[in-house]
Amino acid sequence: MVAAAKILGAGLATIGLAGAGVGVGLVFAALINSTSRNPSLRPQLFSYTILGYTNVQRLISELH
Repeated sequence: MVAAAKILGAGLATIGLAGAGVGVGLVFAALINSTSRNPSLRPQLFSYTILGYTNVQRLISELH
């Protein structure tokens, strides 16, 4: 019974990480969309994307 509760708890704990994966996907999808609209802003948009990616990774590490 205790082993089953541990496995269930571990599974529930990983559900929050799925949201982080969605966050990373949204950050890079916004980069692709923005670059296709205005290619001349790519260097500036890329730096914003890396900043957003690091923020999502920081949130993941705090949740984990």
